[in-house]
Amino acid sequence: MNESNEILTTSSNKKKIAFGIPRIGSSIVLGMEGFASFDLYYTGFGVPALLVTLAQALGYLVVGLSQFFFGWYSDVKYTKLGRRKPYILILSPLLGISYIFILLPNIMLPNLDDKLILFFWFLLWDCLFKVSYSLTTVYQAWMAEQFIVRERPKVSQILNICNYIGNGLMAIVTIIILKPYIEVLEGNVNAPIPINLLAIIIVFGAVAMTLFFSVAVLMPTEPHFEIDTKLKENLKIIVRNRNYIFAILMIGISSFAWSIITDMMLTYTGTVLGLESTTEYIIIAVFLFIGILSFLYFWRLLIQKRGKKYSLLNVMLIGVFFLPFTLLGLIPLANYMILGIIFIIFIGAILGGWFLFPYLIYADYATDDEKATGSLKAGVYAGFPALILNAFQAFGVMVLGVAIESFPKITVGSAIYSFGLVMWGPICSVVLLIAYLYTKKYVILDFKWEK
Repeated sequence: MNESNEILTTSSNKKKIAFGIPRIGSSIVLGMEGFASFDLYYTGFGVPALLVTLAQALGYLVVGLSQFFFGWYSDVKYTKLGRRKPYILILSPLLGISYIFILLPNIMLPNLDDKLILFFWFLLWDCLFKVSYSLTTVYQAWMAEQFIVRERPKVSQILNICNYIGNGLMAIVTIIILKPYIEVLEGNVNAPIPINLLAIIIVFGAVAMTLFFSVAVLMPTEPHFEIDTKLKENLKIIVRNRNYIFAILMIGISSFAWSIITDMMLTYTGTVLGLESTTEYIIIAVFLFIGILSFLYFWRLLIQKRGKKYSLLNVMLIGVFFLPFTLLGLIPLANYMILGIIFIIFIGAILGGWFLFPYLIYADYATDDEKATGSLKAGVYAGFPALILNAFQAFGVMVLGVAIESFPKITVGSAIYSFGLVMWGPICSVVLLIAYLYTKKYVILDFKWEK
């Protein structure tokens, strides 16, 4: 018997919505940090690609350890504020502050010509951002203690809607406002920050911080019930769950590619395709926004009709066939706008699909284990995948950095850039093909109890 469900009562819609709203802020800040930081520091500030990706790789390793630690430790320690609230209250201010300092180093650094100082600045604040982002693991585990089982699908739907809103806002602001500033930085790294960008970044950081802080204050403290907190025994149970481990490895392998795709999306459209005017930014932003939101809806319908495994395999398959087309950037064209629109729509299609799956998979396997053992291990199940997932992501961005620095410079029309800026597509295609074949043979994503 699940003790949490014996104690919890039915929740109001207001409580469900209040719990989901912080996902708007987290999607904005994580999306901009993921989509824009490589382009900002490599293209804009001129930090060598290997140093930028080294900082990102260390950040991934830090967040993997942090998510596991906070997930487990919040299971262990029950305080006057409950298990999860203290960590959300402590980490949410750091989340907003570190996000602001990553994207706006020039509000503190007087001279941005020193690339080594910029590297250490990015390394410091990206690692702190990743540590603070671990609050989302605690927050995700909290759902099992705030809502009874039959309410969780609706809460998950609200979380997804808030994710969609956050990702849409992130895409528009990143491409329309931040990307033009990056182009200005290419000519002058000490260029003043546009007032609209400064205001938006500070507001987004404050929103992310305030929403999490508010939900920690407003949500009721969960009842005190026993959780099996023996870490070694819990890990043994999880590791013995072969299907779960297969699924986590699948997410890890795929994330090698997804980390490169999110890093390279803006750099490819700007540096390789040369889409750098304000009008072009707006067009790309609109199609990315439409692509992500429309395909999120499409993939969600497909999951309902054909199941999660069938849908995920199709997401991967589209990536396998589409991503090698980054090589089309090697063909000199008078204007790459049509190619850029097609590129960004397909990026929206595969990212819109992938965004749906990790949390679905974690929740389903946690529920499957709960049904089998009768024991709630919300924090460990929410935190354990981060170890493998972020190790693969760290490896992915390091491969990207090595590729960009190692491949020779090429000239296409009037543009000069590293051959690695077009080769990342075929590399990710091969990785997703491996993930596709592995998933098709080994991974279970649909359960009998769902029917």
